[in-house]
Amino acid sequence: MKPLALAIALTLLAASASAPHGSAHAAAPATAATKAPPSWVAASNRHAQVLLGATLRFQPELASFFGIPGYDEQVADLRPDNAARARQATAEARETLRTALQLERDPNVRQDLEIMIQAANDTIEASEVNERLLLSFADAPQLVFRGINGLLSEQTPPERRAKALARLNAYAGLAKGTTPITVLARQRYEDRAGNSELLRPTKLEVEQALGNAETYVAGIRKLFAQYKVKGAEPALDALDTQVKDYVAWVRKDVLPQARTDTRLPPELYALQLKQVGIDIPPQLLIQRARLSFMETRAAMQRLAPLVAKDKGFAETDYRGVIRALKRDTIPNDQLEARYRKVIDAIDPIIRREGIVDVPQRPMVMRLGTEAESAAQPAPHFLPAPLVGNTGQQGQFVLPLGNPNLGPHERFDDFNFPAVAWTLSAHEGRPGHELQFTAMLERGVSLARTLFAFNSVNVEGWALYAEAEMVPYEPLDAQLMALQFRLLRAARAMLDPMLNLGMIDRERAGKVLSEDVGLSPAMVKQELDRYTFNAPGQAGSYFYGYARILELRAETELALGDKFDRLAFNNFLLDQGMLPPDLLAQAVRERFVPEQQTSR
Repeated sequence: MKPLALAIALTLLAASASAPHGSAHAAAPATAATKAPPSWVAASNRHAQVLLGATLRFQPELASFFGIPGYDEQVADLRPDNAARARQATAEARETLRTALQLERDPNVRQDLEIMIQAANDTIEASEVNERLLLSFADAPQLVFRGINGLLSEQTPPERRAKALARLNAYAGLAKGTTPITVLARQRYEDRAGNSELLRPTKLEVEQALGNAETYVAGIRKLFAQYKVKGAEPALDALDTQVKDYVAWVRKDVLPQARTDTRLPPELYALQLKQVGIDIPPQLLIQRARLSFMETRAAMQRLAPLVAKDKGFAETDYRGVIRALKRDTIPNDQLEARYRKVIDAIDPIIRREGIVDVPQRPMVMRLGTEAESAAQPAPHFLPAPLVGNTGQQGQFVLPLGNPNLGPHERFDDFNFPAVAWTLSAHEGRPGHELQFTAMLERGVSLARTLFAFNSVNVEGWALYAEAEMVPYEPLDAQLMALQFRLLRAARAMLDPMLNLGMIDRERAGKVLSEDVGLSPAMVKQELDRYTFNAPGQAGSYFYGYARILELRAETELALGDKFDRLAFNNFLLDQGMLPPDLLAQAVRERFVPEQQTSR
């Protein structure tokens, strides 16, 4: 099913926060909301509780992450017929919202009700298609790690962290009326394993789950020790045994039947694209991405000699210049401090150049734990709770590697000075951190934060934010910003091409290594992402960025000398996470008329 934040989980939330690793800025106090929410938001949020309740009965771990009370002791519902029961609950919530829509007169609340009704429709459709086509495989150890990590976190108040023991007991089947989550996951797989027409999980997916299981179990133990939660040993010991049994079953019964062909059926891939917000055919996405790929590569080639001259490199081809920049490796024990130096330099630039309004407090950045890196081995942003926030801040999390790849396969893509600028702009400011902080501080409705969420909006804004910063960055950082823009175009090409059978994994890997310039470890991670970790999602960066650029061009033409970049960017953030068409409608119907009459 598509939960209210499945796309968030795939994009941003793959691991929740552990304690910061010594950052001097990690404990900086957050300021209270600086802007009172409009009066209609309260009415909209009351309606949102209907759909939230239907969703969180089956995925209570999401409630813990978002800061919604009352679910911290509960765990995901993997009991028999869970998909059908969830669809029924969602359908009932949808009918309640439809009734409310008939009675509502406020246009903002009506739009939010329409957003939530569409979210319910999408959830039901996704569940039905997945159940009809897929034999779903649950990575139970990862599920437990995420559920515990969402509570044992610096972003969670101490009184709620105490609930982690009750949740652990439920996962382990030690709480009254519960069954071990590993047993339930196995049962749900075996319920439908006899249907040979269902698409099996990929071999790569299953092998990754097997490789990470011990890391997740160790990570859970570390969390309970770190936060000094007493009484967890019996459940931790039981979980150890249960995970070993689960791994043995997966290796014996799931892995031998796993498929080697990672392509998805066209219907399922089209659904994946729709869920992340890509509303054009994959063939058109490929066509547009190819053009951008060639143009970006040419821009890199023009810039590379300037970087080489500035740095004293003999090589002037962009590939060789990137290799030379990567040789300036930052040691792990200095990585956070070096990134912090860049992060501290970005805020004054944003303010000076009038790019967007930024908070007065410093943003939080930290290194990822080993278990977090297994769950999400790429740099990512971990938002603060969106409901009931009492001052928690989101965090830019930088992993030190991917434990699943082994000790001899290391990333060299994130640990050198030139790349820190564009990664900080994307994950931090003016990218993800600023977008999520703006939603908290400006009182955006739940419908526009949780239920309107789509990767195209979120990742499009972050890539747009990268581009806004490029003119003010050092030359070597500008080249790396273009490299990551090239990667986003490559993703929008290769993800659909792989899933449509237009290219094989080996050739796609060469594009990423030879043309984009990624490390072998990063290449493997990218290909896994396109084929089984999150097929379809990788194209959302390029597509979202393109839609924002199109909208900005249209707005600049409409306003002429009255166009104000600061006002435009602030307006985009004020809209929450509206999908591209609704965002464009808001700009045309509200922003443009307001600007035309403002001066």
